[in-house]
Amino acid sequence: MFAKDASYFTGLAIGPFISIAAVPWPGSLPLLKPKPHLTALGWQVVVVSYADSHRQDLTFKLAGVGTVISVVSGPAQIALIDAAAQAGVRRFAPAEFEGQSALRPQSDALDRGKRTALERLRYYQARGMQYTSFVCGILYERFGPGGMNAARIGIRSGIGAEGDYLMAISHKRAQIPYTAGGQPATVCMTSAEDVGKFVAAAIGLPNWPTELRMRGDRMNISRLVHIAEIIRGASFEKAQYNTQSMQSELQLAQTSGEIQRQLRIISLIATANGRFDFQTPNLNTMVIAVAPKGFQTWLQEAWQGR
Repeated sequence: MFAKDASYFTGLAIGPFISIAAVPWPGSLPLLKPKPHLTALGWQVVVVSYADSHRQDLTFKLAGVGTVISVVSGPAQIALIDAAAQAGVRRFAPAEFEGQSALRPQSDALDRGKRTALERLRYYQARGMQYTSFVCGILYERFGPGGMNAARIGIRSGIGAEGDYLMAISHKRAQIPYTAGGQPATVCMTSAEDVGKFVAAAIGLPNWPTELRMRGDRMNISRLVHIAEIIRGASFEKAQYNTQSMQSELQLAQTSGEIQRQLRIISLIATANGRFDFQTPNLNTMVIAVAPKGFQTWLQEAWQGR
């Protein structure tokens, strides 16, 4: 696995044959140092650069690695894919960890280089390198105190703070997007810890399909908000959005140049369009030893004592 900080994926630490790298974004972060807490867990930690000038070094450090799980995106991930192919890596999982790629629009503001990464992987698949997209829906951590940012997940997404997606539980506010058919949108969800467990188990599968889907829970947004209200012991202020109102909100955000607001509305539109919902979690059935935590249980634990 290659990541800037893999501390939230400790479920992958199942043996010394998995390599972990602490890596910088080219030209934007100082070189990160190996993490002693990961070494103590039995991870092999190396420091690399994704810059073109260090491509040979990256390829060298990937020599002997059978599987790469990426949690970086953009140009850094493309460099990692190319180096993995050159090093003879057998399997590669890109930084997906959300909804199904087939449901994304051609022009996707939430893409962050993912389409390009999948195109590159299809190219190398024809040359013998397997790949899979791990699909987990929405991470529970979006709804924890501080949002995903507090768990050091999705910090660069621009919409990782508490309240950036569907619910601001601390402020008892919620947004409910409706489908074109007039029903509350439905999402699949998984905790980051359980994603780590599923991915670790998937490493042992003899072959990878191009998509491995997992989930800890599935429900419509009205039910999701109701669970949060029960746990917080108070009714939330709810804003309901249909197709027309979401498009109007997006146009206003574009006119005013508010990028973060645009991303929040685009996420609601994607939710209403079913991007984070799926019927058949094939990985759940392949690795039955992993018993994911339900959303209500996870949320209760996350907000206990707060």
